[in-house]
Amino acid sequence: MLVWSKAERGALWAAVVPLFLLVYGLPIGVIVLASFSGQWNDILPSHLTTQHYADAFRTASFASLKASILTGIIASLAALVCGTWAALALRRFKPLPKRVLDLFFFVPSAVPSVSIGLGLLVAFSQPPFLLNGTRLIVLIAHFMLISAFTYGTVTAGLARLPIDCEQVAESLGARPFYRLRRVTLPLLTPYLIAAFSLSFALSMGELGATVMVYPPGWVTLPVRIFSLSDRGAIFDAATLTTILGAATLIVLITLTCLSSRAMSR
Repeated sequence: MLVWSKAERGALWAAVVPLFLLVYGLPIGVIVLASFSGQWNDILPSHLTTQHYADAFRTASFASLKASILTGIIASLAALVCGTWAALALRRFKPLPKRVLDLFFFVPSAVPSVSIGLGLLVAFSQPPFLLNGTRLIVLIAHFMLISAFTYGTVTAGLARLPIDCEQVAESLGARPFYRLRRVTLPLLTPYLIAAFSLSFALSMGELGATVMVYPPGWVTLPVRIFSLSDRGAIFDAATLTTILGAATLIVLITLTCLSSRAMSR
């Protein structure tokens, strides 16, 4: 935007594109190549195979993929409901108390996720709230980590909504719940989809808190990738990383299309 001449733009693109490919493209390309590798002793892999993918969809790794997707969907929906509710409730607060309450939402995202996992492990390892070893504690950990981003996205969306739409509906006698259901939420739809997309992507890649609290029967894909790489099974870990990235990308593209469709209405 700040470069106007064609020569300067061409020089900028010539510098940025190789840098982008080096920083982003090279690591992704190496991971994808490793997922097809049977052996890698030279610059490029040899004995290319799809056996790693076949094994991934037949072994416990497929259960980990399902666990990650279910955890992401459930935690993101819960964060979307609570974050939207909180954003709607706090938008009419005075600036000072609103900033104080905002802080409570953003604290979990400001501390290391391992600390969140450790806190949940200590808090829910004794009766009457004995959740250690259950799937629920994983969902709570993900909810705590992503709810701040949902709340922030919806709050930003509310700040951009035209106030006169709700005022016109109110002047015509629309009750608060009717205004919320027929005016506010439809206008917020693109932001709600964006909030869910961000929350889902963060949940799918979350490792720090999950590795502290996950039960044996609910191993998410990032935890399994970490376990495989720790054991030296790099090719299997690369395969699961590729699958994780592809699954997340498919969901995000779908949600982006839905958001674009909602904004065009």
